[in-house]
Amino acid sequence: MGILRFVLGDQLHPRLASLTDLDPAADTVLMVEVAEEATYVRHHKQKLVLVFSAMRHFAADLRARGVAVDYVALEDPGNTGSFTTELERAVARRRPGRIVVTEAGEWRVEAMMRDWEQRFGIPVEIRDDTRFLCPRPVFARWAEGREALRMETFYRAMRRRTGFLMEGREPVGGRWNFDHDNRRRLPAGHAVPDRLRFPPDAVTQGVMDLVARRFPDHFGDLDAFAWPVSRADALAALSHFLDACLPEFGDYQDAMRAGTPFLYHGLIAPALNLGLLDAEEVCRAAEDRWREGSAPLNAVEGFIRQILGWREYVRGLYWARMPDYSETNALDATRPLPWFYWSGETRMACLAECVRDTKTYAHAHHIQRLMVLGNFALIAGLAPAEVEEWFLVVYADAYEWVELPNVHGMALWADGGLLGSKPYAASGAYIDRMSDYCGTCAYDVRKKAGPKACPFNYLYWNFLIANEDRLAGNPRMAMPYRTLARMSAARRDEIAADAARFLDALSASDPSGSEGHPGGERAVDARTPDLFLVDPAG
Repeated sequence: MGILRFVLGDQLHPRLASLTDLDPAADTVLMVEVAEEATYVRHHKQKLVLVFSAMRHFAADLRARGVAVDYVALEDPGNTGSFTTELERAVARRRPGRIVVTEAGEWRVEAMMRDWEQRFGIPVEIRDDTRFLCPRPVFARWAEGREALRMETFYRAMRRRTGFLMEGREPVGGRWNFDHDNRRRLPAGHAVPDRLRFPPDAVTQGVMDLVARRFPDHFGDLDAFAWPVSRADALAALSHFLDACLPEFGDYQDAMRAGTPFLYHGLIAPALNLGLLDAEEVCRAAEDRWREGSAPLNAVEGFIRQILGWREYVRGLYWARMPDYSETNALDATRPLPWFYWSGETRMACLAECVRDTKTYAHAHHIQRLMVLGNFALIAGLAPAEVEEWFLVVYADAYEWVELPNVHGMALWADGGLLGSKPYAASGAYIDRMSDYCGTCAYDVRKKAGPKACPFNYLYWNFLIANEDRLAGNPRMAMPYRTLARMSAARRDEIAADAARFLDALSASDPSGSEGHPGGERAVDARTPDLFLVDPAG
């Protein structure tokens, strides 16, 4: 009897662990599109198109190599919509001697896998996912006994483990981290490169039509879909980034500019998280650009740190702390997610721009996510579970293993400092320094108080006041708390009054109003299906 090799939709790499010893003459690869995975949260329409189209292209590549593929499409009659029941049906069809899978990316899916052997009565082998550079047991050993799990410490250990950007035991250039060199504002009139995008082929267009019919109420637009959906396209996207963007990626990786959603960013995270690329080949290709002299060290180190550091780190933390990690709420934040996170209808230009980009492209870069969307959620006291679900819904590269630690730990500090040594809270001055958003905003970033003041300004100080008992002793918060200590009682009262006015209006139910005034922007529960609709024009 042959082996049934079950490949999930985010495991689309030709060297996937469960395929390495495949015998085309005896084995079958099973791939299934299931409604359960499309709807456990209502993913952005482009995310659904990306995954289903990439799966279909991967299956076609396997068949071209002579591999037998048992493929269950979403629209196939009898599709049960569940991983487990579709696997059960495939076992009945194929009568395999055993099942081989690669460990899942998400905890809930791997919990299903652990039950399959007993359910089906045949051996189920779960293999380590070798697409990652830090196996789960290695991270667990590193994390054991540590009260705080700092990425920078992990990153240095991974540099030594892999040899990337190393000279013996020391980092090239004499420094581990060039982050201080990577915080330049994009100059006015600076031309950024046109980005390589991938117009839908016939397969992708068919999936787009399917998603439009099947999931009309999911968030997001489909018209601008142009993500790579095959291994060849993903490699082309990587090469384009390395050639056209990497040389200036370091300088401008934290910059934001209205009407310029992609800047110098990689745009490879959707392909990387699907498995169309793997971490080692991406890091190796970037390092090669530095060694051949076509990209500076600050850019290459900053890019490799995003993958070898943050990406591997958050995956390790996720698996080390699940399933309980998401239950913490260290700052007792409970405010419902505002409606403008779905509609983009807000007078705050930075938030409106970031939500529009997200709706149009299923993309926003890491500073937009952390320092605009996440920062507002933090200082406004939005409920972590609702914010986390929003981030999981709206981005093409979002999977729980990468989304949850980044949002729960880094953006919201809901884990109480396990991931980050301090909350990433900031006033409007940061957004003004790194973007051109404030120039067209209805609010004045220079004003600190009153209805015309930038809400980020008084919400930032109100956040520090509200959490003084929790945060004042944090060494990395010493400077802002020294400033707060010098404020008069009258100024603190003014901050509290401005924040209360804004936040009370934010929670009001009338969507026709504007934030900060009676009848403000509508709040929405991210778990209420009928409220995933965006503005009527969407």
